[in-house]
Amino acid sequence: MAIKHFLQFSDFTRDEFEYVMERARVIKRKFKNYDTYHPLLDRTLVMIFEKNSTRTRLSFEAGMHQLGGAAIYLNTRDSQLGRGEPVEDAGQVMSRMCDIIMIRTFGQDIIERFAANSRVPVINGLTNEHHPCQVFADVFTYVEHRGSITGKTVAWIGDANNMLYSWLQAAQVFGFHLNVSTPKGYDLDAKLVDPANKNYTLFDNPSDACAGVDLVNTDVWTSMGYEEENQARLKAFDGWIVDEAKMARAKPDALFMHCLPAHRGEEVSAGVIDGPQSVVWDEAENRLHIQKALLEYLVVGKIEEKQ
Repeated sequence: MAIKHFLQFSDFTRDEFEYVMERARVIKRKFKNYDTYHPLLDRTLVMIFEKNSTRTRLSFEAGMHQLGGAAIYLNTRDSQLGRGEPVEDAGQVMSRMCDIIMIRTFGQDIIERFAANSRVPVINGLTNEHHPCQVFADVFTYVEHRGSITGKTVAWIGDANNMLYSWLQAAQVFGFHLNVSTPKGYDLDAKLVDPANKNYTLFDNPSDACAGVDLVNTDVWTSMGYEEENQARLKAFDGWIVDEAKMARAKPDALFMHCLPAHRGEEVSAGVIDGPQSVVWDEAENRLHIQKALLEYLVVGKIEEKQ
């Protein structure tokens, strides 16, 4: 049986996403009820970090422990990857010593090469090009609050970054539309977008992109690894703040999301992120539940459990 990886959002079918979301609902309910649930007893997750993290490390590490398994944290200072060991060799060796691997790294090519040499499933915890676990948690959060996302419209306001590319893939999988507004010079890279993707529209004006949408989404203007561009970005992104005026153009019951950390007064106003339409704290928590369901599915397959 072929190994199943989750390296970008398009790696799963709609049916697989629906199954994992249903498992996330079950696992979240068990968590809230303090029900012990250990489907991954004696299983080991290796977490490789070449980029720093708060939410990704905490959600994967806590999640693996809550499922009865163990999580091992490695960063480039602690492994031979930081001393130039070929990615292919690392994939061969590490995958013989654990049951599943999560990697948070730079180029998508690194994780693709690692996975091609792994004997166990590999999960993308973030690359420069994709952030599938976060967008999966975001879709799950929308579904919890508003029901199916199919046929809805989502606005993306800000940088053409890894979050946006995963949202574009999600729009294809789930059948919703994405309104995209990025500042000049920070546009979509056509090489990272499926030419068959008709589920998005580009807007020069970020306020227009918010008109009539069901969900408004943004991210920091300067992603990790681009800190030297910060001043130039602050100038280029002037006007792209998600504020009360932009949210007022969305549907009255529209939600606001941000994958965090957030900079109030830059990409989002305090009134929006701390306001009644914001679901950022539920969104952050749901990384834990979605990733637990993802770990369960990739390690042990489908669970036939009546709930």
